[in-house]
Amino acid sequence: MGHNDSSKAGGIGKVGGIGRGRFLAGALGVAGAVGGLGATGALGGLGTTEAAAAPGTRHQGRARPGRPHPRLTHRGVCYEVGDGESPATRWTHPRMRADVRAIRHDLHADTVSVFGTGVHRLAATATEAAERGLRVWLQPRLADAPHRDILDHIAETGRHAERLRRQGADVHLSVGAEFVLFVPGIVPGDNALERVENLLKGNFDPEKMVRRLHDFIARAAGTGRSVFHGPLTYGAAQDDDVDWSLFDVVSVNYYGYHRSRAAYVKELTPYRRWGKPVAVTECGSCTYENAPRDGGMGWHDAVDHTKEPPEIAPGLRRSERAQAAYLLDLFDVFESMDLHAALVYQFVTPDAPHRPDDPRHDLDLASYSLTKTIWKRPDDPAAGWHWEPKESFRALADHFERAARA
Repeated sequence: MGHNDSSKAGGIGKVGGIGRGRFLAGALGVAGAVGGLGATGALGGLGTTEAAAAPGTRHQGRARPGRPHPRLTHRGVCYEVGDGESPATRWTHPRMRADVRAIRHDLHADTVSVFGTGVHRLAATATEAAERGLRVWLQPRLADAPHRDILDHIAETGRHAERLRRQGADVHLSVGAEFVLFVPGIVPGDNALERVENLLKGNFDPEKMVRRLHDFIARAAGTGRSVFHGPLTYGAAQDDDVDWSLFDVVSVNYYGYHRSRAAYVKELTPYRRWGKPVAVTECGSCTYENAPRDGGMGWHDAVDHTKEPPEIAPGLRRSERAQAAYLLDLFDVFESMDLHAALVYQFVTPDAPHRPDDPRHDLDLASYSLTKTIWKRPDDPAAGWHWEPKESFRALADHFERAARA
């Protein structure tokens, strides 16, 4: 696991010298040959990157002839609830309430994706967000647990989502994310890292993998439907095979990078073939120069975890501007496509402190968050910490506020 988030890339490191995008397009492509494992039927295309473009290059969309300018429907951010790496950085009710207020009134988001483990944390955060007038996407993520426990976790979370919905809140329920990596038994391995190793080495049966993945997605969807009667979805990786007829919204965790708006549009357009709303349920970048090209694996590639304490990889330079420019480019694309929602990964990462006076250990450089965590004492979160907005926070806040007025 990386230091900054238990969910990013499912805990997958850079195994065998390749990143997550190439791994999914390659290892899972074997299964695609027997079961059609690309939701779009184009496995090599989703999750790949192109040559670097100058940071900040904006790709302006145009209105379609004879109709109003297309626009994104919902804009927001992902907010994790969990135990943290220490008691000082775990979820607390007072801190969560302050964060939700900031998401609504400072970031000017209209939507928040509440994800993680612990039904009480998920429920409390979702309730607070709904009371603040935010649309809520609620996603339980219980990894490396027996199937029954994962399904029970979905059911309990879904029951709370249904209670909120009946009270008038705007709620979506996502039954999870990227099951091929998180759920035991789809491929061999006791945890995500072992599953990746087995996939890379070919220690799995492709036909069984596809069948088991389809089976668990169907079971999760059925569990969600049994307790929740609002919009249902699933957080798919860019190369997941999903029967979207089971869901109301097609959702993808998107970390692509391209030089042109047209390339982004080409990559995302196939998700429309189901005739359902399309949402980007994760997107983002780490906080160093050229990080957008590293996509969903940047958090791991940027840190040398063989060192104690972990060190930032040589040659990387912090750049809040690169992160902000990439996100603005993405939202320009999303605005042009009439997407249902786009949610930035993520709001805060308490276990990745920013150390401006110690660049070798500035772990926020490898963080996707829109805020930088400042520990009062560099090596002791228990002494107290707070977050401050990055350039990406301010840039998106301006974009979100202007879009809400349009």
